[in-house]
Amino acid sequence: MFMFKRIISTLVVVTIVFTFGACGNGENPPSVTSQPPVNETAPTEKSNNTDYKTIFQHSVFLGDSITEALSYHDILDELNVVAGAGTTTELALEGGDVDKLAERNPQHVFIMLGSDDILLPSQVTDNPKQYSLKFYAKLIDSIKEKLPKASITVLPVTPVTPEAEKVEPRYKNINDYNQGLKELASKKQVGFVDLSSIFADNPNLYSSDGVHFKPEFYTRMLDLLKDRVK
Repeated sequence: MFMFKRIISTLVVVTIVFTFGACGNGENPPSVTSQPPVNETAPTEKSNNTDYKTIFQHSVFLGDSITEALSYHDILDELNVVAGAGTTTELALEGGDVDKLAERNPQHVFIMLGSDDILLPSQVTDNPKQYSLKFYAKLIDSIKEKLPKASITVLPVTPVTPEAEKVEPRYKNINDYNQGLKELASKKQVGFVDLSSIFADNPNLYSSDGVHFKPEFYTRMLDLLKDRVK
């Protein structure tokens, strides 16, 4: 009976996420498969000519559509990204993502989840933060078990534009969720990197939906993370 309830719960999460989810506003949820116009997402020239694919060749980024754009924009190879639109912490844990990580045997794992969890409706949970962080903790434990030698770094949920927050008020919970992530990372003794400096005076990093990002965001993010893979 317990397993049956868990299966039903997971199916509900999958349905809800793709109806309301991530990275979206509940109407026509954008994803990496429905990117903004080409003129908004064309890869920017890397002014420092940094070879991110080489620097992060032994790393894997786990996440949702925001993370998936690392390979969509050809900043990193697909081998270095395990991500998909609508992925929540629960789906990452129970959907085989940890096994995919283990198959690639990275030295460094970066987890960037939570954008979809924040949008979980009451049909799934009355407390999305508590619900999500419970699975986030299990996810970290599972990665540690499968990849005991790998370093793990948790990345916060990225902010959205004020316009996107007006469309989806639940994005107001991002800061509170990120505080929970920071505390969880400390408890689990894994890394945590604050990305807020990227957004200071850089409103042009966003795609038209105000949630997803242009390539420049990802190069700035990887510049912040380079020292963690040396």
